[in-house]
Amino acid sequence: MPYKDITPPAGGKISIQNGKLNVPENPIIPFIRGDGTGPDIWAASQRVFDAAVQKAYGGKRKVSWFEVFAGEASKNKFDNWLPDDTVDAFKEFLVGIKGPLTTPVGGGIRSLNVALRQMLDLYVCLRPVQYFTGVPSPVKHPEKVEMVIFRENTEDIYAGIEYAGGTPEAQKVLEFLAQNFPKDFAKIRFGTKQAIADYMKLASPDHDASHIPVQVGLGIKPVSNVGTIRLIKSAIEYAIREKRKSVTIVHKGNIMKFTEGAFRDWGYSAAERIFGDKVYTWAKWEKTKKEKGEAAANEEQKAALKGGAILIKDAIADIALQQVLTRPEDFDVIATLNLNGDYLSDALAAQVGGIGIAPGGNINFVTGHAIFEATHGTAPKYANQDKVNPGSVVLSGEMMFRYLGWTEVADLIIKGLNGAIGSKRVTYDFARMMEGATEIKCSEFGENMIAHM
Repeated sequence: MPYKDITPPAGGKISIQNGKLNVPENPIIPFIRGDGTGPDIWAASQRVFDAAVQKAYGGKRKVSWFEVFAGEASKNKFDNWLPDDTVDAFKEFLVGIKGPLTTPVGGGIRSLNVALRQMLDLYVCLRPVQYFTGVPSPVKHPEKVEMVIFRENTEDIYAGIEYAGGTPEAQKVLEFLAQNFPKDFAKIRFGTKQAIADYMKLASPDHDASHIPVQVGLGIKPVSNVGTIRLIKSAIEYAIREKRKSVTIVHKGNIMKFTEGAFRDWGYSAAERIFGDKVYTWAKWEKTKKEKGEAAANEEQKAALKGGAILIKDAIADIALQQVLTRPEDFDVIATLNLNGDYLSDALAAQVGGIGIAPGGNINFVTGHAIFEATHGTAPKYANQDKVNPGSVVLSGEMMFRYLGWTEVADLIIKGLNGAIGSKRVTYDFARMMEGATEIKCSEFGENMIAHM
């Protein structure tokens, strides 16, 4: 593939055949350093990755790193927040990794991260959450938090349509609803001048409301059956492969019945149709209860789980956010929509040490495309200070190597991180909360991980 401003290094291409990745001994892997603290974090992380590959394979395998650009660094270098070269590189070489990116202010791309996910149709945001012994935590038993979130990446409000209040576009939508769906339009509390006048007359009888304009911001939230099915399928396949016990569909279907509620219903239907007796769903439990009674439903579920079936259940989003704190052991794999997944993944990261060590991967399991990424922001006030924790990128790399099938490398990275934390020679975010810890630089923490491999 021709590139305008960058040149790929020598190396092999990762490919996919029949759903299985083919990874050469020297794969070309595109990477974005990231903005703000990104260059510091990447420098430490790449040393960890290369050391783990060398230790695991003794020189028989080696990554050919291919630097591509996005974000502020790209804007400064090419006057383009997200060059075509970058997207093309991720398309051609399938698997890549990135640091944190600045979100452009003003018009244009709403989020570079969202743009990359949508351009490559990376429909799964995979967010594993696990506790590393010794990491400071605000909860009493962070070791009970071990779950994996499958967050739908391409729909929901992140791919929604919005119109600003008071714009001609918003007014057109309001008029369309008023004319064609008057009952639904009535739910918009202040969608007409008359509604505003009536309220102001009640709230402040002497106030003239004639100058108050109709300003209603509007949003459309898309959730599809196909988008739901492929996300649920990926989550259940993972649960079967990793011998997990349950998949919880998290939704707000009690309020948004035809988007979030449909996500739950389509999810249950797909689970039963695709996986048969490999799973047991709460939808099936409800059906048996209605036909034969609760005792029969309980016995049916008990027998299915005893036979090795994975339990497919659901939880309302607000209750789930409470229960991951109070009963984390009840959750294993979570499948949810985009916004719920955003809330849940950050809330869970806080329980095990913070977003600074939270990894993430954005994956299309059909095409094989994947971008692994730091999940935190750019923290520009710490840029070029060699100070921050590189754990998020390091663990995202661990996910990437496991995805590639280089499990020996992934295991060494985990071993190195565990050892580094156990030594209590850590970056400032951990040191300030760990008794008897010694604060070291970002680069030194990377070297500490290598020493503990």
